[in-house]
Amino acid sequence: MRKDITIVAEPRSSRGKNEARRLRVAGQAPGVLYGAGGESVPVAIIPKEINKILHSNTGHNTIFNLSVTGGETVPVMVVDWLNDPIKDNLLHVDLKRIDLTLRLRVKVPVHTSGEPKGVKLQGGLHELITREVEIECLPDDIPEQFILDATELSIGENLRAGQIPMTGSMKLLSNPEAVISHVVSMKAEEVVAVDAAVAPAAAEPELAKAKGKKEEEAPADDKKKKK
Repeated sequence: MRKDITIVAEPRSSRGKNEARRLRVAGQAPGVLYGAGGESVPVAIIPKEINKILHSNTGHNTIFNLSVTGGETVPVMVVDWLNDPIKDNLLHVDLKRIDLTLRLRVKVPVHTSGEPKGVKLQGGLHELITREVEIECLPDDIPEQFILDATELSIGENLRAGQIPMTGSMKLLSNPEAVISHVVSMKAEEVVAVDAAVAPAAAEPELAKAKGKKEEEAPADDKKKKK
């Protein structure tokens, strides 16, 4: 989804660990701008600005403007980033130029709304199976999310990816038969759980019986050897 946001970046003249360390001490993080037929440009950005994008509702699907001091101002997307595993600070970010006339492949979150009939009236359990689908569309048509109404689902019924409405330039790339959510019987869940718990105990008598049979046959074998 395109947002009217502009983030300023400073061009970098050098690379390497020492340069990255110097930038982080100064409250910045190294990054690279590339794509759309343009040259790769090393930049320095303010981590807080990128984190705002990543933690927004549209996340890394957000298209915003990057203004490089003394250079270009272009629409971009965050395509990759690295965080410190301990402090969770942004260590590096890859920014891709976006051609607004070309289609993109993106993954979009999927949610459901409403309480299914199978839960409310039949005592079933509603499970969300697939949390995102992949689509192709023009940059300006990237949706924030998809929401499917689950209120009419009864036990044994499901919602599939093919039921997600595609509007504008959107085209579904995920398998249309992929199950988004379904309603299952709580009793069926309990039976499976009970069977799983009983199975090991039921196997023990069989094992004991097999052992007893071998022990009984042993003397007969000994008699044959004596003959």
